[in-house]
Amino acid sequence: MTEIAIGAILIFLKFMNSHEHSSKTHCRTDETKRKLIVRLRRIEGQTRALQQMIADDRACIDVLRLTSSVTGALRGVWTEVLNDHLKGCIRESLERKDTHLLDELAELLKKSR
Repeated sequence: MTEIAIGAILIFLKFMNSHEHSSKTHCRTDETKRKLIVRLRRIEGQTRALQQMIADDRACIDVLRLTSSVTGALRGVWTEVLNDHLKGCIRESLERKDTHLLDELAELLKKSR
């Protein structure tokens, strides 16, 4: 689980820093980016703590609690980025009558739970 969480964080950070996503539109302010990066670094620290808890044979309930916390924190980041995407990138795309980003998001949502 912890390797998956770290992998997800690293992929997410690469995505946020890349300019290869579908749109060149920047959906978030520098302040929002800074806050998201801080949140992701906190999540990374929690994920490393999970690894240590497993290595130290900590109580299962403690591992589950922290895992739940990390999962909720990642969900919060996902929600924030989705909100930025909807209000920024997709709104601007639809104003140009371009539905590509909307279609892309719909496909992503189909694949996620």
